[in-house]
Amino acid sequence: MTPLIDSHLLRGRYLAETAQSPLQQYYKLVDSGALRPDDHQVRIIQKLQRLHDELVPYVPPNISHTPAFTSLLSRLFVREPTAAPVVPLERMLKGLYLYGDVGTGKTMLMDLFYNTLPPHISRKRRVHFHAFMIDVHKRIHAIKAKMGHRGGDPIPPVARDLAQDAYVLCFDEFQVTDIADAMILRQLFERLLNYGVVCVITSNRHPDELYKNGIQRSSFVPCIELLKERFEVTDLDSGTDYRRIPRSLSHVYYDPLTPENKAEVDKLFEAFTSDPSDPAVPNRKLHTWGREIIVPESSSTVAKFGFLDLCGKPMSAADYIEITKNFGTIFVVDVPKMGVSQKDMARRFITFIDACYESKTKLFVSSEVPIYQIFSDDPNAKKGEISDHMRSVMDDLGLSNDMVGSSSMFTGDEELFAFARCCSRLVQMGSKEWAETAGAR
Repeated sequence: MTPLIDSHLLRGRYLAETAQSPLQQYYKLVDSGALRPDDHQVRIIQKLQRLHDELVPYVPPNISHTPAFTSLLSRLFVREPTAAPVVPLERMLKGLYLYGDVGTGKTMLMDLFYNTLPPHISRKRRVHFHAFMIDVHKRIHAIKAKMGHRGGDPIPPVARDLAQDAYVLCFDEFQVTDIADAMILRQLFERLLNYGVVCVITSNRHPDELYKNGIQRSSFVPCIELLKERFEVTDLDSGTDYRRIPRSLSHVYYDPLTPENKAEVDKLFEAFTSDPSDPAVPNRKLHTWGREIIVPESSSTVAKFGFLDLCGKPMSAADYIEITKNFGTIFVVDVPKMGVSQKDMARRFITFIDACYESKTKLFVSSEVPIYQIFSDDPNAKKGEISDHMRSVMDDLGLSNDMVGSSSMFTGDEELFAFARCCSRLVQMGSKEWAETAGAR
């Protein structure tokens, strides 16, 4: 583990440099008041700085193109290309795997690293892991279509194309909940790393905790071992949830569902769509994965959905990513308090909030109860009914039972993480800082 260097010495050294670097940018943010000084974060940024410095002279290998598929006879008698390293092991750069609870600054630290990469590193990509896997599955589908009845393994050509596109990959919110993802990740990661791709990954979980209790988890264990072998695994938890530091809240959440609040939200939407050259139109159509998404009311940059339009029908993460990609500001009206019988809608809403947060979307919501209590059970339920696990998660977030309410909807570990992350993100997205900076496209 890298020893903790005196932060004052580092500040003087890196602020004196003209070239931008993770540590230099971190101290600029601290001095401007945008960040609070934190020696634990300095230790993490030292690791990012180390990788940044190693990448400056790094020359990625040339990746030769090989056929994506072969005939049946070729596959029977010709040995398939192996995942042997293109880069000698001794020249491979070790990636970083940063894990910690919600609110520990994972995304901020990764973005700080990514945004300070030298200009000559143009083959780089920063992506939410959910969006990355959607892209991977699209590529796999396209390769299989080319292979046709001859068949073959689509992962090698997909990995090769990804490595040609970017040799620095930054994944935010790495998690594995889908058996289809679990089955391909080991081979995909092994080939990417062997092609010389350098990765920085953030996650809520240590590699050993990934896909815990998942179907056929034993098939995923080699991927876990690969992550531990080829990455420096670092715990981000410092005891501080940066999203829970008191902020000046902006008025973006409206409850209860009264005529007065409806009129206020309608007035805001009219103000955001008042440009006569870009008026709001009904039923705009978006397309993704060959499917059509209807936007009830929108200008080219601002959209308004009823809750049921957004979460009351089968919608996927890809749909929500497409929506937030198109609209920098989104209004969601008439959000109800949800119980166990609306669990599917609750999951979709959480996925939608994740997409909004990742794309820095400005969000306005009208809801039946305070936004933090939309997942609660009967308001008359006894406070003692909250589970010990839920209480632990809420304590970590600084969320009180009075604020969030008692909920029996979320029980498994993955659901608790998603619920906790959603609550934490809603707090941050309700801040004045978020309202003033979000929404740009």
